[in-house]
Amino acid sequence: MSGYYPVFLDLARRSCLVVGGGAVAEGKVDGLLAVGARVTVMSPTMTARLQALAAAGRIRSLARAYGPGDLTGHHLAFVATDDPEVSAAVSAEGRERGVWVNAADEPARCDFILPSVIRRGRLVVAVSTGGASPAAARAIREELEAYLTTDHAMLVEVAAEVRQDLRARAMSADASRWRRALDGGLRRLIAGRRYAKARARLARALGGA
Repeated sequence: MSGYYPVFLDLARRSCLVVGGGAVAEGKVDGLLAVGARVTVMSPTMTARLQALAAAGRIRSLARAYGPGDLTGHHLAFVATDDPEVSAAVSAEGRERGVWVNAADEPARCDFILPSVIRRGRLVVAVSTGGASPAAARAIREELEAYLTTDHAMLVEVAAEVRQDLRARAMSADASRWRRALDGGLRRLIAGRRYAKARARLARALGGA
């Protein structure tokens, strides 16, 4: 049984190609811009929003069909068209050149798949069924969205600040100590928006007071 290795990629300033100019392509572009990727969109026609992004200099646009060699210089490629011949061509060239390709709704031509994602500040939770059922992944994500709140995002921020302070003092705490420190008392302070007290409590628990 084959599976997918879950991983988060740092795409900041990395060149990514999106083949297609419709609504699905817009979704890919939005996700890539959100993490600082350098995006090129290639399609004979593009939505008004993609055209506006190009006019604003946020993406590079090439108003033509995909052709051999167009993956040169790119780290990742996304195919968002309804043309299986285009998907096949991009996938084949990607495997020749070592460029990973994601083809929307064509898992057989994907080197990676995209999970259903929840974002709460710097907290990112990804849900995937390995392509078995995107609808189930979406339903589970919607359930988790109701559970994950801004308090979880603030927990991450408080923990990040304390961790940075500890590192500045050349101090560290092991995983078990962190686990004990991120307890119900800390969560209640965050829920009450008593962030300074939450930071102080966490620092004491980790030995950084």
